[in-house]
Amino acid sequence: MPETFPSGDTPAVRTRDLVRRFGERAAVDQVSLVVEPHELVAVLGPSGSGKSTLLRLLAGFEVPDAGTVEVGGVPVAGEGTWVEPERRRVGFVPQGDSLFPHLTVGENVGFGVRRDVERVGEVLELVGLRDRADSDPAELSGGERQRVALARALAPRPELILLDEPFSALDAALRVRLRTEVAELLREAKAAAVWVTHDQEEALSLADRVVVMRDGKAVQTGTPAELYWHPVDLWTARFLGDVNVVSAQVGEGAAVTPLGTFAVDTSGRPCQQAGLRPESIVLAADHTGAGLVTAREFRGRDVLYHVEIAELGEVRVQMPSFEVVAVGERVRLAPSPGSRALAL
Repeated sequence: MPETFPSGDTPAVRTRDLVRRFGERAAVDQVSLVVEPHELVAVLGPSGSGKSTLLRLLAGFEVPDAGTVEVGGVPVAGEGTWVEPERRRVGFVPQGDSLFPHLTVGENVGFGVRRDVERVGEVLELVGLRDRADSDPAELSGGERQRVALARALAPRPELILLDEPFSALDAALRVRLRTEVAELLREAKAAAVWVTHDQEEALSLADRVVVMRDGKAVQTGTPAELYWHPVDLWTARFLGDVNVVSAQVGEGAAVTPLGTFAVDTSGRPCQQAGLRPESIVLAADHTGAGLVTAREFRGRDVLYHVEIAELGEVRVQMPSFEVVAVGERVRLAPSPGSRALAL
């Protein structure tokens, strides 16, 4: 049994061809993943895609049917190796906070570090709750309780932090604020983290890299920008955001579409259609225009228009909300400056 976990340039976690089956179904199907030190990786997918099962395999709460897991370069699962969860140097922040109600905040944080008062103070200072060390968890707000849960996970100086949709029970405004705070805290602590979420905005706005899962498989991994603008297929494109699919003549870095010419990177793949994000199109009121605004959604910072065009059907266009075009007006559409198309 390994007694020390190396650090430095060794990946915080590495999986190779990881498989976990439940009956005939593979909840995780040959997933290979590398998380570098200090990197925040989001695992994104719909319900039932296998993302939480993957997290449980990393934590040691599930035993893989095939494949391997290494934490800090040390094998912890697979090929006859098994290291218990408490010996993996992995911190876990579950859905909800799971604090011990009979312990104070400081005692909760110190539970895994044998009441190391100095370390408890350090991590409570990091999450901005040092002055609440003697409070009962019931006295805290939902956001404060989640920060205590993060402090408890950070206290033993783990090689890796795992977060399983930690903010799903919070209201929308608090969830947005807290997820940004927690991402900043993880980076300040120089912690490697795997963050499971079904929220596309959360994953794309916070992570260094994103793993998109579907039916147990990791269908694409990359930076948020890579995934959003270079999805591997139409399903991934639509899962990551709204997209209009149109016919196109693609070549020489350009996609010629009924709405105009867009820059495109096919990465050598043949394609006969293009995906146009709503923000890649602009509209302007024009009584001779080919488009008719049939609906609009005012969303504060922007407006999503539903525009009907005879040869294309409905096209969705996202515009700033400074000026609002009325439903029933005719409009002309064109590529927005600097816009690009998705190769599909």
